[in-house]
Amino acid sequence: MTLDKLKIGNTAVIRSVGGEGALRLRLLDMGLIPRTKVTMRKIAPMGDPIEITVRGYELTLRVADAMNIEIEQIGEDEEQ
Repeated sequence: MTLDKLKIGNTAVIRSVGGEGALRLRLLDMGLIPRTKVTMRKIAPMGDPIEITVRGYELTLRVADAMNIEIEQIGEDEEQ
């Protein structure tokens, strides 16, 4: 599953960051690295961009960039 498919309020763990060159480096520099928890906060009315919480701050991403981030959703029981 990719980050753009995560529902509002749900949390997931990043499994891998795709993309090539500058795009991949930019995503990693923003703190989107494997084994990091992310929570979907908001989705714009037209569906793009999305806002996530990662490492204690809000980050807005384009859906096209979020498609490069593989995640694994965390269940309610696992999160606590």
